[in-house]
Amino acid sequence: MRSRAAMIAFVVAGARFGFAQDPHASHQIPVVPRELLNRPVALRVGIGAAHDTVSTSLREAQAFYDQGLAYLHSYVWIEAARSFNQALRLDPKLAMAHCGLTIAYAELNAPGDARAALDRAKALAASNHDRRHIELRSAQMAAEDAPGDRGRLATYRTLLDESLVAFPADEELWLLRGNAESPDPADRGQGGTASSGRFYEQASSVAPGHFAGHHYLTHTDENTGRLDEALAQAAAYVKMAPAIPHAHHMHGHILRRMGRTDEAIVEFETADRIGSEYLKAEKIPLEYEWHYHHNLDLLATSYQYVGRMKHAEELLKKAFAIPSNLAVQEFNKRAWPVFLLARGRGDEALAAAKVLVAHSSPLIRATGHVESGEAQIAAGRYAAAAEESNAALAELRKAADGGALVATSLAQLQGEFFLRTGQRDKGRAMLEDAMQKVRAATGPDEWTEGLFTLEAIARAARGAGDWDLAERAARRMIEHDPAYAGTQYALALVADRQGDRSATRSALTLAQTAWSRADADLPELRDVRARLAAFGEQLR
Repeated sequence: MRSRAAMIAFVVAGARFGFAQDPHASHQIPVVPRELLNRPVALRVGIGAAHDTVSTSLREAQAFYDQGLAYLHSYVWIEAARSFNQALRLDPKLAMAHCGLTIAYAELNAPGDARAALDRAKALAASNHDRRHIELRSAQMAAEDAPGDRGRLATYRTLLDESLVAFPADEELWLLRGNAESPDPADRGQGGTASSGRFYEQASSVAPGHFAGHHYLTHTDENTGRLDEALAQAAAYVKMAPAIPHAHHMHGHILRRMGRTDEAIVEFETADRIGSEYLKAEKIPLEYEWHYHHNLDLLATSYQYVGRMKHAEELLKKAFAIPSNLAVQEFNKRAWPVFLLARGRGDEALAAAKVLVAHSSPLIRATGHVESGEAQIAAGRYAAAAEESNAALAELRKAADGGALVATSLAQLQGEFFLRTGQRDKGRAMLEDAMQKVRAATGPDEWTEGLFTLEAIARAARGAGDWDLAERAARRMIEHDPAYAGTQYALALVADRQGDRSATRSALTLAQTAWSRADADLPELRDVRARLAAFGEQLR
């Protein structure tokens, strides 16, 4: 086994293979049929108010333009495109509807259509307002074409600043300026930084009835750790746009981060219900709506968090089967084999991982090899695990970017391998580094993924008989989320091993309370109750 261990090369996370994309930074989906984007649409209610006076004399055309704008601000790309196209049926010369389509088409994975829409917008621009907005969109698209060119982004920001001097009461410009604080020129408000907030606040001041400032401030405050502020903004967003699944989803996002998981589940369930009803009514395939898929992931992991494993399994399996061409969404499919492995179902985890190995993307194939390697380690097949690790490295060398998505999970696999094969110090060092990286990740989705990664490392350390590492992993879990039942369970097992009866009893009691809504047959909960019964103090 030591000779086999020498075959594993190390990955340098975030350096050799590129940096991971923000999970919310792009919502590309499979190319949507043009017929769907041109279907007639009615004016809707409950989607939030947005308004920008554009060059049309037709009130209904203006209304559909505003509807498209509102949908853009909530990332409902299909309905935005339909609304802009509806406005153009009423007024074919409405330049700003073509400008709006440049964003919808870009996000719907149709860059050629986006460029054609920009050309039409430029040709039709009939007012200073329209020409200014179209010029800005042209500059932004130029920056999007070369995301590493800081000069193009700087040019776009300068044009925005000049535009705000000329049109200080234009809330859309303030919103765009806040978006532009992100280093990603294609950011639509998901990657808000500490410097973005003042622009969104100004937009809300200029137009108090416009919901988008609250939406973007929710992302910005969450990204910067201002959770109380984020919760207030999310509550305002969902109140102003109750028919938008993403509004409920964002409210759930913040509630979950604040430890109010039961309330978060209600919001994720509401988003799922509204989204399902919409897709069914409009006859839209699931894979065309990025948000439906993403919300399923968060709802499923929230069920997993509270111990409702049957519900989690149903949704994770469903999400695993939905196709996507968004790399982060496909990477997130690893949640299914990770879940199966955590439930002790190694053969099923291996089968699921092999589905990822067959993917067209080398990045996702690498992910599949990592999860296959974890299943092989769980089965004690260490040589096979080493082969999977090397296969993952080979695939990552083929990937153009995004390798940092896989880097931490690959390091975790390698660390567990060394821990199991006589190189404990090397394994410990790699797992300690992996734990540090997941603790340092600040993204909203990485927070929950990081918690489950820490739990998996604690479980692996116990399985390898390394109780010192198991204790350090449990302590990391406490730092990350002390309210999680799995955190207290991990601490209880370590304290029991150390013979600390008081600490064991305390952690078991907290775990049982946190799992109060878990499946009755959850194995961990049964173990907790049995151990408490042995103390003679089981809670009734």
